[in-house]
Amino acid sequence: MKIGLVWFGDDLRCADQKILWRAAQEVDQLVCVYCDEPHLHQPNRYGLQGMSKQRQRFLTEGLDELSRGLNGLGQNLYVSRHTAHSTIALLLNSLPISHVYRNQHSGHNERQTLMRLSERYTDVAFHEEDGLTLFSAAQLPFELEQLPASFSKFRRLIEELPVESPLPELDELPPAPKFNLNGIAPWPLKKRSDHSTFNGGELAGLNQLSDYFATDLASHYKQTRNELDGWESTTKFSPWLAQGSLSARQIRACLDVYERDHGANESTYWIFFELLWREYFHWYAILHGKHLFKQDGPFKRPFRGSFYPERFKKWCQGNTPYALVNACMKQLKETGFMSNRGRQIVASCLIYELGIDWRYGAAYFEQQLLDYDVGSNWGNWQYIAGVGADPRGGRHFNIAKQTEMYDPEHHFIEKWCGHNFDAQLDSVDAADWPISPSQ
Repeated sequence: MKIGLVWFGDDLRCADQKILWRAAQEVDQLVCVYCDEPHLHQPNRYGLQGMSKQRQRFLTEGLDELSRGLNGLGQNLYVSRHTAHSTIALLLNSLPISHVYRNQHSGHNERQTLMRLSERYTDVAFHEEDGLTLFSAAQLPFELEQLPASFSKFRRLIEELPVESPLPELDELPPAPKFNLNGIAPWPLKKRSDHSTFNGGELAGLNQLSDYFATDLASHYKQTRNELDGWESTTKFSPWLAQGSLSARQIRACLDVYERDHGANESTYWIFFELLWREYFHWYAILHGKHLFKQDGPFKRPFRGSFYPERFKKWCQGNTPYALVNACMKQLKETGFMSNRGRQIVASCLIYELGIDWRYGAAYFEQQLLDYDVGSNWGNWQYIAGVGADPRGGRHFNIAKQTEMYDPEHHFIEKWCGHNFDAQLDSVDAADWPISPSQ
């Protein structure tokens, strides 16, 4: 009797899930577990309070939908309130588990946890699959240590590689063994509700995928992708892609069908182009590990940003002297989403106008964004700050020019009340000396 363990993370789906397929072929009983890490709900090193309510709701809906999918395959989803290391160790110590299945995650802490467990439990077979990316590590035409230092070089090397088709649907999974462990319990299903622009989970993600490609929006994507607002301006796949309730290969497969039926053009290519950006930052995060979070980045490029609590608070609240930035930040806080153009503008403002260490901005995005992805988020912030993969050494955006280009009539600013702000940015100077209003 072989018992397997599927360890879910940012891959909350049953479809196109190689770890489930492999487990179904190799073991007789199966435990499916998600570790709801305590640190995700606690203050972090930047003084921010874990996940926002929007992110927490989206995660809860994703877990609920995963649980429903597993139930349909004869399985249960167990959710643990312990750390991942404690959870997996407890299960391995309590049950005769012979196989552990995990998708390759790009986060440094997640990878360290997996490495420590595999070193400790040498009698257990740990299987890692490339279920979060377009390509497997074996497909890359270079060793990971030779990952190109810029996206352009990376793209030229891999964009012609074949992308595997999504796996067919499973009919059933091996049953779960009986066990009772403190802090690890079956997920309690909740009544489905559609109460948000973004509802988490595999069903909502697949609906967005089919709805988008049922229109001709993909043929005009490049012309609309820089718009600051509007549901139809971009694909809106990213929240479900980050949660893993959609796979990159599912998106590519649907794009291929669309191009076959409607023709390929620069806009349809650009959807694939942005999947490649995500791909690049996945491998970038794996390669650079903890240096993804260093102020000077993996290449030790000097960065002068500091920390001004008052300025940072005003940036988070959308209360800066820059109306467009304010509108974007208020949109983020209310919806959990911001356009790619908006993200670049507000990141540039934090770094270059406000003089703040870019890592505080990256940490705030981690708290707020429904589509938070460790590699894409921290890699893009490094890119804007000039300490990462940008060969130009950073991107400083002219906010007035960006406003003129993307919100000339101020419709977006007015919608999100960007004009409402405190005209005085600082009430104390950098040394905590009071600044009078007259100055």
